[in-house]
Amino acid sequence: MSWNPDPGTVSPDDVGGDGIEALIVPRSRDLGSFAVRRALPSPKRQMVGPFIFFDQAGPAEFVTGRGVDVRPHPHIGLGTVTYLYRGEFEHRDSLGSRQVILPGAVNWMIAGHGVTHSERTSEETRRHPHSLFGIQTWVALPDDAEDTDPGFEHHPKETLPEIEAEGVNLRLILGRAYGERAPVRMFSDMFYADVILRPGAVVPLPDDHEDRGLYVSEGSIGVAGDTFAAGRMMVFRPGDRIAVRAGEAGARVMLLGGETLSGPRYIWWNFVASSVERLEQAKEDWRAGKWQDGRFTLPPDDRDEFIPAPEDMPMPKERRR
Repeated sequence: MSWNPDPGTVSPDDVGGDGIEALIVPRSRDLGSFAVRRALPSPKRQMVGPFIFFDQAGPAEFVTGRGVDVRPHPHIGLGTVTYLYRGEFEHRDSLGSRQVILPGAVNWMIAGHGVTHSERTSEETRRHPHSLFGIQTWVALPDDAEDTDPGFEHHPKETLPEIEAEGVNLRLILGRAYGERAPVRMFSDMFYADVILRPGAVVPLPDDHEDRGLYVSEGSIGVAGDTFAAGRMMVFRPGDRIAVRAGEAGARVMLLGGETLSGPRYIWWNFVASSVERLEQAKEDWRAGKWQDGRFTLPPDDRDEFIPAPEDMPMPKERRR
């Protein structure tokens, strides 16, 4: 699909320096076989729109026989989307879903009241050296959807809106932007897009969303007279017209944002909730291990092990409203 948002009406050089509300440098964690960079939540910003968690996994190279092995673990109050640039791994959940995630496709898991899932490299992929590079995000659910039934959707890359312009290739992953809408079921207004920019190419951010951010996955971009290398997230001031330009080597960026939630969200381990009491209850339910008749069960074909709830992680403090 072609697209001409007329980027000439807003130039990256015309954006004021105060248009960047927050610059986030992700925290890096070494998981042994690969590194993860976490941009959200951060001390500068817990969320961008409803996006409350943003991890870059890799790039990583695995030798034969090695791969990802994230044992079954629980979630509440959020939706997860895993989006890969390179590599693949298999998702299994307590709903009975079993789906290989491939580059450009979307796995959207709605935790709602409670779900359990695992992520593992398949035996077939482990038979040879392979790579992995991608982004995993959590979207916090609004108040009226926190206790919704869990669900799972898979959308191949061919089903996602793709927009092409001069030097720009954009795939809309979630929500709506630029007159297009992704097929993934959403609970609040948002946008999430994968954008590949050739050297010097310009892309404007949507100007009809409340909260907007950008993450540089590869290459570099210029905005407001400054250059930002890979591994940087920017959150922009609401209401400003924003455009960014790819550097000399081009760039790959993730655009994200949307409407903010009506109240604060609390995070404990893999749980997101509008109150600390909800977190406490989910913690106790997981520790109870009542897989047959409790809130949580294990994936039907991945029940030999699971990740225990941490013992030494303090609960967040309730905020006054």
